[in-house]
Amino acid sequence: MGRGFDFDYIVVGSGFGGSVSALRLAEKGYRVAVIEMGRRWTPQNLPRTNWSLHRWFWRPKLALRGFFNMRFFRHATILHGCAVGGGSITYASTLLRPPEKVWEMGSWAGLSDWQSEMPPHYQTASRMLGVVQNNILGPADLRLKQAATAFGVGDTFYSTSVGIFQSPAGQPPGKTCPDPFFNGEGPQRTTCNGCGGCMVGCRFGAKNTLDQNYLYLAEKRGAKLFEETQVVDVRPLDGIADGSCGYEVRTVNSLAWLRTKPRRFTCRNIIFSASAIGTTELLFRLKESGSLPSISDRLGKHVRTNSESLIGVRIPGCPDDLSKGVAIGSGIYLDEHTHVEAVRYPNGSDAMAFLSTILTGANPGTGRVLLWLRSLAKSLLCHPFKTLRILKPFGWAKECIILLCMQALDGDIDMRWERPWFWPFRKFMVSRGKRIPTFIPIANEFAEKFAHQVGGAPMSMLPEILFDVPGTAHCLGGCVIAASPMEGVVDSRHRVFGYRNMYICDGSVVASNLGVNPSLTIAALAERAMSFIPPAPRG
Repeated sequence: MGRGFDFDYIVVGSGFGGSVSALRLAEKGYRVAVIEMGRRWTPQNLPRTNWSLHRWFWRPKLALRGFFNMRFFRHATILHGCAVGGGSITYASTLLRPPEKVWEMGSWAGLSDWQSEMPPHYQTASRMLGVVQNNILGPADLRLKQAATAFGVGDTFYSTSVGIFQSPAGQPPGKTCPDPFFNGEGPQRTTCNGCGGCMVGCRFGAKNTLDQNYLYLAEKRGAKLFEETQVVDVRPLDGIADGSCGYEVRTVNSLAWLRTKPRRFTCRNIIFSASAIGTTELLFRLKESGSLPSISDRLGKHVRTNSESLIGVRIPGCPDDLSKGVAIGSGIYLDEHTHVEAVRYPNGSDAMAFLSTILTGANPGTGRVLLWLRSLAKSLLCHPFKTLRILKPFGWAKECIILLCMQALDGDIDMRWERPWFWPFRKFMVSRGKRIPTFIPIANEFAEKFAHQVGGAPMSMLPEILFDVPGTAHCLGGCVIAASPMEGVVDSRHRVFGYRNMYICDGSVVASNLGVNPSLTIAALAERAMSFIPPAPRG
């Protein structure tokens, strides 16, 4: 296989779907290329805090060449990563299995015996990602446990399952040792010191990012990685519309302004793994341009966000450093649908403070904004110094417990390819549909009681109040698994409807609201998808 092609498989994106695909295909003897728009990061060049915007934020046209990005839509602000290793560089390293009911919801229900098929793939992904139960409970986690008990849900408290190399109980952190995961094939690792820096990039070699496992091993087995490279066109070769004769892939340098260094590759098979938002947007462009016109018209449908809301508690002058621990070290369940996790940034990474303000409830809209303004004015008049201490950015990470609230309630929005009213010259991806709730009453009630218990102040996210727009790091769907192109974009084996030799392996295929951090599920789904591909023929 592969005669006349540059590669047997080209994988677009190196996140949890792309890295898994690259390794499994390389192991089966295929010639694999991974094309990644972001940069390669190491402990030596990662930023110390998120104030280093040029090395943290990804906006290459503005000379910001980091690994964290925010995309703003009418229905959600989507937080995601862009790097060699995809979102694993900036995610919180939380790897949880969703409840089994998710396989009975959405367009993938009944297409396979998911409940019996998925556990072995979850087990494989967990082993590859080094999943352990977190044993580094910081001051924020302990306070969450106390608050959960006071709220009457103390029995639901748990330590998260994380992909972080941790010392055994009773042994000191920061010990460097040879590869502990892959019989010496992987890189050396260092046990976690609990600095809380997971989401700003681990500078100590403890976080099990994809460039330390799946992608690392894929490159050792011959996979070629093209970093800082953006795919701009994919079209079938030889005029064969269904792609049965392979594909032509055109790229440019993702960091260049003028000299974009265009390149052309050919491949027999292609896998899109550019994240839910990245793959959906790229396929919209390719469908619109005529390169891949047969992509299902259900493209962009059923986009989900885990129904999230970000709240928090700030404790000015807190005697403990609340940034210590792992990024998400613990969680609780407020009820059967509502899941809360304690989140932190490392000491000094206070840039996100500009998005936080005093807690404000009420239904979204003008009334909530007016209530916020009234509450803020009253707080400034009655307690000016305390209020200013709560709102000041410096010291935010050290004094704040971020509470990530997720609900396992099914609901979705649509992404469409349209010309917005404010810019009629070209089309963009825009969100449409029913609004995602930004006010979760039980979560606000918990934050208020939490703050009262610890002597702090409850916090809300400013965009949720002003614009009724929730933030999410868990964008899923857009190319969902379904029975036909009238319902989704790929079949139960991740094959794109209307094309041969074309797959999608990332969060865009997820067809229901997981209600938990989705990275482990995306990796397990990719493991399953690759299990259907036979070994490369010899000769």
